[in-house]
Amino acid sequence: MIKKEMIAMLLAGGQGSRLGFLTSTVAKPAVGFGAKYRIIDFALSNCINSGIDTVGVLTQYQPLRLNTHIGIGIPWDLDKNIGGVSILPPYEGSTNAQWYSGTANAIYQNLRYMERYNPDYVLILGGDHIYKMDYEAMLDFHKARNADVTISCIPVPMEEASRFGVVITDDEGRISEFEEKPANPRSNLASMGIYIFNWKVLHDALIELKNQPGCDFGKHVIPYCHNNGMGIYAYEFTGYWKDVGTLHSYWEANMELIDLVPVFNLYEEFWRIYTSADVIRPQYIGKNAYIERCIIGEGAEIYGVAKNSVIGPGVIIKEGAEVYDSIIMKDSIVGNNSRVYKGILAENSRLGSNCAMGIGEERENEKWPHIYNNGLTVLAEDSVVPDNVMIGKNTAISGITEASDYENNTLQSGKCLIKVGDQD
Repeated sequence: MIKKEMIAMLLAGGQGSRLGFLTSTVAKPAVGFGAKYRIIDFALSNCINSGIDTVGVLTQYQPLRLNTHIGIGIPWDLDKNIGGVSILPPYEGSTNAQWYSGTANAIYQNLRYMERYNPDYVLILGGDHIYKMDYEAMLDFHKARNADVTISCIPVPMEEASRFGVVITDDEGRISEFEEKPANPRSNLASMGIYIFNWKVLHDALIELKNQPGCDFGKHVIPYCHNNGMGIYAYEFTGYWKDVGTLHSYWEANMELIDLVPVFNLYEEFWRIYTSADVIRPQYIGKNAYIERCIIGEGAEIYGVAKNSVIGPGVIIKEGAEVYDSIIMKDSIVGNNSRVYKGILAENSRLGSNCAMGIGEERENEKWPHIYNNGLTVLAEDSVVPDNVMIGKNTAISGITEASDYENNTLQSGKCLIKVGDQD
């Protein structure tokens, strides 16, 4: 048996439906971020920077790109003979075949993987947040208090607290009450979905709750541990942490990277963020190009104007095109003389010439107002918009569209155009 002090279990199987078309073909942790990264890079980089060299990545929804991106873990120095990174999809056993039905259920289905390393502690992580965190410091806190469970927590605005599991603590940080997404929260100290468990505590709780439908840490495991008198403590995190679970928070987190003094700094030497990147050509900036406050990925070609934007690798912004306050992902093209305002172009999308995105009066999206809002305009992965099309705000387009798909060459604010597939 191989002995590890602490291993990490990284939950990366979620669909991320609140990101709309950005996750129609990829899992949320595989969505591009900050011109060259993917969201999961931050948790993986935190692990290796914290000295954790054994990470199980639990995948389920649309795993192909995520699995390809992680590979054998070389960019994060997780290509180890003992430990390293392991992709853990659901599997068919001799007596059952079951999808992961909850966060804790997913961990339970991988008990054998954890038993192999006989850890003293297990770190549970999500793969869909943007942050830098030293998990070793959290483990030191856990040990110092002789805790059974430690939950990393962060203060949030009280009006947002109902979106999270919130905790109430005593003067020593011990959690006296835990409420999962309460309608009327009594605290603004929110769980970040990051847990350290003593291995025996986690093992026994998962066995006890194995028949609980949709077994979840916030709804089932933490209350179980609390009701059985376990020592549960809150580790208060004071750094930057962003839940990019909605289109607006995702757009906002990207825009924060280009501030003069960014709230979240990608350029620190002592805590690097690693990623798996293609070896591609250098950037090219045309003679008539104008760029202001942008992050630009490798291989991008800019012949027009880009301001306050995040431009991914291999993107082409053609002559006369203008891009403002937008995210243009890998290998997308903005055609000649087109304008993009507060847009998100997913990977390998094409906006024709003489088009405009994000114009006109802002109206609520008719079909998915909880997704497409705050004036954003989204073009899904592999989608095409023909020449001379005007696109309003709070809109979304998916598929290879033609001029005949648009009434008077226009998609009004608040409308969606889906040419292929569907979104429930």
